[in-house]
Amino acid sequence: MENQKPRKWRWGVNRWYVLAFIILSVIGVNLVAPVQPHIQVAAESLIKEPLFTLPVIGSFYLTNTLIATLLGDLIIIGIALAVRSATRSGELVPKGISGVMEMLLEGGYNLTESTAGKWAKKIFPWFATVFLLVLVANLLKLVPGVETLGIIEHTEKDGHAIAAVGAGWFNILPEKVEEGGYMLAPFVRGASTDLNFTLALALIAVVMTQVVGTQTQGVRYFSKFFNVGNIFKVPLLGFMDFLVGLLEIISEFSKILSFTFRLFGNMFSGMVLMALVGVMVPVFVPSMLLVFELFIGVIQAFVFGMLTMVFMAQATIGHGEHEEAHE
Repeated sequence: MENQKPRKWRWGVNRWYVLAFIILSVIGVNLVAPVQPHIQVAAESLIKEPLFTLPVIGSFYLTNTLIATLLGDLIIIGIALAVRSATRSGELVPKGISGVMEMLLEGGYNLTESTAGKWAKKIFPWFATVFLLVLVANLLKLVPGVETLGIIEHTEKDGHAIAAVGAGWFNILPEKVEEGGYMLAPFVRGASTDLNFTLALALIAVVMTQVVGTQTQGVRYFSKFFNVGNIFKVPLLGFMDFLVGLLEIISEFSKILSFTFRLFGNMFSGMVLMALVGVMVPVFVPSMLLVFELFIGVIQAFVFGMLTMVFMAQATIGHGEHEEAHE
């Protein structure tokens, strides 16, 4: 048999595709000039009246990041129903979405089992849920129309002019208006760009880590936070153990901050980068940044889920077991 040579990149043919994309980008920019969007940290509210008000917490509004979260939940539920339907059909070899999900979940469970050992069945559902939710939330940002379609609101300063498109639709123009301009409040904005979303996930991950630690070790789990067993036997070392326990408490609270701002910072900065580059260098470059944003979204979802799994696995190991392993 003749040796088959691997296919090489034929620059002579494929360069015409690259050139065509650049030309189409130039034409598109001249037909519809890009507009620098309104960037703010807080999620935009789509309604003026709150959905409901709680006595201590305050008012809850329908925000665009809340809509993104609900859409992400619906997508995950839809995937679950599709996988269940394929499973019930009696297929021996999974295909399509069921095959992809089996590959992801099997790889995730093997990774959890190698880290958590016998507690993998207890920890894996949390790892898989967090990973899938953050992954879908991050990838939803790349769908056309997300963060670009929404409600045009009047603003007193730093607004843009608008032009009617038809049927009650308007387009924001690049020209800025000092007074009486308009800004866009998107219908859907990436959920990971909202601190409320990342903080909620961080609280769930850290609180459930304590729950898993308590379920696996019982009351003995809290000895790493309040270690006073040797304070009367060996006062100096016992006092040091007590201080180490206080540092462990601080460490648990620092995990909340680390979880929250790692995911929020990466995804919000990606949104700002895409917006600014799309205005300053609107030809061909944003397409390459979309690939980079896709890579960052997948990595951040894996990191968030992986850290949750590792912290839960560590919570199943008692303080005494650490010492025995060290000896």
